[in-house]
Amino acid sequence: MISKSIVKLVRSLETKKKRKKEGLFVAEGPKVVGDLMRLSRPSLIIATEEWLSASFTPYMKTVEDTGGPRVVAVTEDELRRLSFLTSPQQVMALFPIPPVCMPDAGYISGRLSLVLDGVQDPGNLGTIIRIADWFGIRDIFCSMDTADLYNPKVVQATMGSIARVNVVYTDLAEFLDSLDDSVPVYGTLLDGSDIYSQPLSSNGLIVMGNEGNGISPDIRRRVTRRLLIPSFSEADTAESLNVAIATAITCSEFCRRR
Repeated sequence: MISKSIVKLVRSLETKKKRKKEGLFVAEGPKVVGDLMRLSRPSLIIATEEWLSASFTPYMKTVEDTGGPRVVAVTEDELRRLSFLTSPQQVMALFPIPPVCMPDAGYISGRLSLVLDGVQDPGNLGTIIRIADWFGIRDIFCSMDTADLYNPKVVQATMGSIARVNVVYTDLAEFLDSLDDSVPVYGTLLDGSDIYSQPLSSNGLIVMGNEGNGISPDIRRRVTRRLLIPSFSEADTAESLNVAIATAITCSEFCRRR
């Protein structure tokens, strides 16, 4: 049976304030928890006996010392009452929030990275992290008003990619100004040029904007190469693409050119 103190702790981690105070975040499901356990040791695992026997025992064999995480075995019903998901998946775990890792300017200038300017929907952020992982993009730089990385909805939407992509929150204007002028800053804008006919480099930054307002004026001024994903519809069409879908199309075209 789950203690009241554990229930209180887990539920409190739904808020950014409590996550910051406790230094912990919640991950759920065999895929997400499994990927994170390869890189970080959880402080608490809450899981069904089925998951513990199949996944936790092999994991413990890879732990060097005997001081493993605290483990609480629960029934499916108990997990359902505690979970943030509509359909819980055998396991949830609390992981320590890792320290921020800001790459140096030389590293950034030599590769392709994403910049998110005010992406506020947790599902979009999580999906973009998963997209970055798929296309081999290892760093995402976010404005301070972008959705919190450790929101349970973001963590779940990454489907484990949160373990492989470095996400940094920073003042984007200062960050872009700190880079060498030779580093291309791409932005998807309605007044941009057709992405399929423009030269694309193997390094630089790709800026994606807010769901409703796009890239903010302050950051737009720092975009050096404006791109447009054209519509191929001959009839009336949607005003714009979802930011996660637009990110996938943009990353795919950059990677296709390599």
